[in-house]
Amino acid sequence: MEPLIFKIRLLILAWVHFRSRSGPISLVKHFSNKDIKKATDGFRRIVYNSSKRVAYRAKFQNGHAAIVKEVRAFEDQDDTAFYREVQLLGRLHHRHIAALNGFSCGPKRFLVFENMEKGSLKEHLSDPLMTPLNWRIRLQIAVGIAAALEYIHFFCDPPMYHVSVSSSTIMLDENFTAKLCDVSLLCSVENSNPLPKSKCSKECRDEICKHTIFQLGLLILELVTGQSSEGGVDLVQWVQDSHFRRRSIHQMIDPDLGDSYDFKELKGLLAVAKMCVQSIHKPTIKTPQILWYLQNKLGRTQVVC
Repeated sequence: MEPLIFKIRLLILAWVHFRSRSGPISLVKHFSNKDIKKATDGFRRIVYNSSKRVAYRAKFQNGHAAIVKEVRAFEDQDDTAFYREVQLLGRLHHRHIAALNGFSCGPKRFLVFENMEKGSLKEHLSDPLMTPLNWRIRLQIAVGIAAALEYIHFFCDPPMYHVSVSSSTIMLDENFTAKLCDVSLLCSVENSNPLPKSKCSKECRDEICKHTIFQLGLLILELVTGQSSEGGVDLVQWVQDSHFRRRSIHQMIDPDLGDSYDFKELKGLLAVAKMCVQSIHKPTIKTPQILWYLQNKLGRTQVVC
């Protein structure tokens, strides 16, 4: 029965997303580099930074707040590839993906995304001055991000998007709705011109899918433990060896949660995390299956979009 339900669900989702793509493409505004520099206080208001990406919090003269991401992948290319990126990112429409509102080209290139009032997920999990996230919000984040990944992998045209899934690149809006803020064309990450989807092989997409699911597993473990996968504890090894006994889980649970969680839901969430981190060796597992298992384990069968 489960495979049949899974197939029916995919067909319904495909129809819903096809209808949503048939509407007009969201308009994006052009900003000058001068506007971006001023809005980010001279590029000092950093939200997250790594060797591949940097994002800033911005506030423009008209009072509009936003998240601005510098695009480094196109430094040695002409404007055509960058404009293609802007066009395709502007088509993405999902509750758990940050909406692209604008762009800037010139000496540097930037993408301007909707504002995320509550900051990054990482801040809420690691900063003792931030309000701790309750169990309900953590569950919503896990399901929401899984739904966004399903949308990117199966319902986008072309389905060639690279996603960075981590607590640093997931932002929260005023209602604590989680949104992916680091989505780009796969080919831009590889520093090549955008290619038709027929040139992105099935093997290529499978590898991308496996890596993204693995990242989702790490994210779920961070939501449960409050610890980064880059910390001293090997979360992957722990969840792979775990038999989900109450004492073992209690030792790993985020102290900020206290006893305010449902143990059955917690075991279900950890079971999905274990499946995700093992998916790197199981190419048959796809994001729709992960989302279905996640919703089923938590008793949350509604579609998140």
